[in-house]
Amino acid sequence: MSANLPPVLGSARTGETPLAAVVVLAAGEGTRMKSATPKVLHAICGRSLVGHVVAASRELDPEHLVVVVGHARDQVRAHLTEIDPSVRTAVQHEQNGTGHAVRMGLEELTAGGAALDGTVVVVCGDTPLLTGETLRRLSETHAADGNAVTVLSAEVPDATGYGRIVRDGANGAVTEIVEHKDASPAQRAIREINSGVFAFDARLLAEALGKVRTDNSQGEEYLTDVLGILREAGHRVGAAVAGDHREILGINNRVQLAQARRLLNERLLERAMLAGVTVVDPASTWVDVTVGFGPDAVVHPGTQLLGATRVASGAEVGPHSRLADTVVGEGAVASFTVAEGAQIGAGASVGPYAYLRPGTVLGANAKAGTYVEMKNASIGEGTKVPHLSYVGDATIGEYTNIGAASVFVNYDGEAKHHTTVGSHCKTGSDNMFVAPVTIGDGAYTAAGSVITKDVPPGSLAVARGQQRNIEGWVARKRPGSAAAQAASSARQESEGER
Repeated sequence: MSANLPPVLGSARTGETPLAAVVVLAAGEGTRMKSATPKVLHAICGRSLVGHVVAASRELDPEHLVVVVGHARDQVRAHLTEIDPSVRTAVQHEQNGTGHAVRMGLEELTAGGAALDGTVVVVCGDTPLLTGETLRRLSETHAADGNAVTVLSAEVPDATGYGRIVRDGANGAVTEIVEHKDASPAQRAIREINSGVFAFDARLLAEALGKVRTDNSQGEEYLTDVLGILREAGHRVGAAVAGDHREILGINNRVQLAQARRLLNERLLERAMLAGVTVVDPASTWVDVTVGFGPDAVVHPGTQLLGATRVASGAEVGPHSRLADTVVGEGAVASFTVAEGAQIGAGASVGPYAYLRPGTVLGANAKAGTYVEMKNASIGEGTKVPHLSYVGDATIGEYTNIGAASVFVNYDGEAKHHTTVGSHCKTGSDNMFVAPVTIGDGAYTAAGSVITKDVPPGSLAVARGQQRNIEGWVARKRPGSAAAQAASSARQESEGER
């Protein structure tokens, strides 16, 4: 697992050089994903790829943050507005290379004559493992070394296919980036590679981009050409090595997407465990970046915790549970549970095999038991719905017991209606509560009842037909059947005992 954990949000800028902007490159189509969804909008651990990059970039507190969009730009723009409304976007109408994309970003930021002064960090929108801490170290190294450009590099076990970082042996400055196909045997032995993430002096970057040529096999403007232009002009080019080479991994296909998801999930679970959470089997546990835990929470195998889910101190979730945007109170237990948009009170018990739908609020020490489904229901403290029941659009008071196989009949085919059950009630098994209806405090209902009228407090409601036994019906209507033969045998045995 990675030791590079996501830092706390909201850290101040560091270094003497102000961070003028972060430019996120997210214009590519990502054809190798073979998807109708733009590559940067594919999600891992609760955020899109570009969402992870934007979040890491925000930790630097830049003066400006601009995302360069191109393919499916309206869709990407809409997503960015949803996750971070203050992000600016620039359009790269034609995919003319990374240098061209950065130039589009700078033109957006300097429109109307505005000037950028300080550091510009350029990141790729498909690197979801990149942390704000690593970007901060890149920016600090850039400022401390007085570089015109600083490359974020990484030392990898196998550098095949990557551009190699070639340094000056005397002062450690970067002399060139050599692509694998162009590298000599000695250069191919270098394990330090280019990540595609850079920190630039804003003014020098703008000047150098104007000198980038397109006389290459792709006819594109390469951002890496800026390094040679600045070095030839006498400026220093440096590099900052990422602490974990896996942070720089870009996503180009579904295999790499799954690999990044696993790595990020391991990082999140490691952070949780170091903070005092017990994760019984990290290999089968999945969490989103937005999930929170209290100390001594326990997560059992086969569990997914998604969205804004919070698991409080001493609570246990799982095994084999899926909770989304759900709050689990202190000491509560949710096993074999699916919950979405629910609140589970302190000490409450859910499952096994329960389904809590949006709007469910389960009070302290309450119970939603085996094969119980709830939706838009408020369940009072100590109240139990133990077995085989559906509770929808309902309010149930404190310390009430709902009998097995009960159904809150809330839908008349056109509209939903509400049922209210008071405190300290005892309802029988196989009850139907046909909304709108109110059961008063302390009331009882008989098993098998269909409750269509309000029940006053302290009353017993019985709403079922009187039982009638029709003797000999099976022999007359089902002659020769197994049931008729069994009944005949039983009758003869009974007569023989007399």
